[in-house]
Amino acid sequence: MALLEVHYRLNRPVRLEARFRVRGFTVLLGQSGAGKTSLLKALAGLLPAEGTPFGGLPPERRPVGYLPQDLALFPHMTAWENVAFPLKGRDRKARALALLERVGLLEHAHKRPGELSGGQRQRVALARALARKPELLLLDEPTSALDPLTKHQVLAELAALIRREGLPTLAVSHDPELAGLADWLVVLEGGRILQEGPPEEVLAAPHTASAARLLGFENLFPARVVEGGVEAEGVRLHLPLPPWARPGGRVYVGVRAAEVIVVREDRPPPPENVLEGLLESLYPQGLAYRGRFQGPLALTLLLPRHVQARLHLAPGRRIKVVLKPRYLHLMPGEAEEGL
Repeated sequence: MALLEVHYRLNRPVRLEARFRVRGFTVLLGQSGAGKTSLLKALAGLLPAEGTPFGGLPPERRPVGYLPQDLALFPHMTAWENVAFPLKGRDRKARALALLERVGLLEHAHKRPGELSGGQRQRVALARALARKPELLLLDEPTSALDPLTKHQVLAELAALIRREGLPTLAVSHDPELAGLADWLVVLEGGRILQEGPPEEVLAAPHTASAARLLGFENLFPARVVEGGVEAEGVRLHLPLPPWARPGGRVYVGVRAAEVIVVREDRPPPPENVLEGLLESLYPQGLAYRGRFQGPLALTLLLPRHVQARLHLAPGRRIKVVLKPRYLHLMPGEAEEGL
């Protein structure tokens, strides 16, 4: 898998120092305003910055393919004309058509951007970027222009296509869903890299509460370490403690909404971490159901459709939920977050 070391320092429009690796299809997650787009523009030579790779080279000499958030396709040109725009020579059209064939769009070569879907427009922009024979591909918020119903499929196809090209790619986003498609995941906040690694490791075990929020942990609580677990908002939760956790220490404990489990009334309750309270709300979200539980801890939960079909839950009903120790994740407390 292609590997590229990135180290860039920006002072404007945001102060940022980022040192991380690009491994295959790499996703950098950060909140809006964190400097993600500025970092891409710096790598492309469009913003003044110090760093490697490509430091000091003008934009036209950088071997970079850049897909901005709006894709910057010319609306009055056809797909092949957009791809051919950066090309030179009499065979421009033939080369543009060959690039469109590589991204699976040859049959749409004579359509204008307004006649294409969001995913097809992305692939036209990708074909145009490939025309530069880049050593690095940059994608700015690739989920922003996609239909929510087809987003995952379109992104999976785009990631597979980029992998086939064998091209190191850096996609920046605030969408945790994109993280699951990555070969390598990087988390940016506060002008620095909080964490990087294989996505399954970063998603399961964020190092900080800030990283956990970016990675989709909706249930995060300040807590103190006690023997055999933690105490959060007066509730004692049992879980294995990592070596760094010391009795009395300040920590955060988190659990994903999808891993808050509703206890079935027809089965014996689990031995620990059972909370009883009111199901305040419940509504469909795609093929799942999102709910809010008010009890000793206030929790967001996400039920698969087959679970709701079995339990027939409704707002206003008293229920029990269990926070299984293996799904609870502990992070060091952060003084700036007011523990």
